[in-house]
Amino acid sequence: MVTVLCIEDEVEIRNLLVEELSEAGYKTLEASNGAEGLEMILSKWPDIVISDISMPVMDGHQLLAEIQINHPELSNIPFILLTALTDRENTLAGLRGGAADYLTKPLDFDLLLAKLEGCVTRLANDKAVHRSF
Repeated sequence: MVTVLCIEDEVEIRNLLVEELSEAGYKTLEASNGAEGLEMILSKWPDIVISDISMPVMDGHQLLAEIQINHPELSNIPFILLTALTDRENTLAGLRGGAADYLTKPLDFDLLLAKLEGCVTRLANDKAVHRSF
């Protein structure tokens, strides 16, 4: 079963994410900011991370940079960034920072699930490639 960490400071949105993902068959973990998310990533090694960008303590960009720079062994975990910030610069910053994808709020759960399926397929392909060596 694929484990998805949902990092979102807005409780209602986080609960909706967890509910939708659980119904779709994913195991979920939760965190309310980037610092909690980092602790969860380091201790649980989720398969995929969905993270809001604008959060207190540590935002999504800071979290992604922390993983990329200080925890390279975890840098292959796909990150899907969520935000209400729809401008091009924020999208580019997220993708250039290493995010696998970027979604804007309000969330389209069908689109989110399709993006998760793409991540799961890439993870499965990566594992198959590593097994062949």
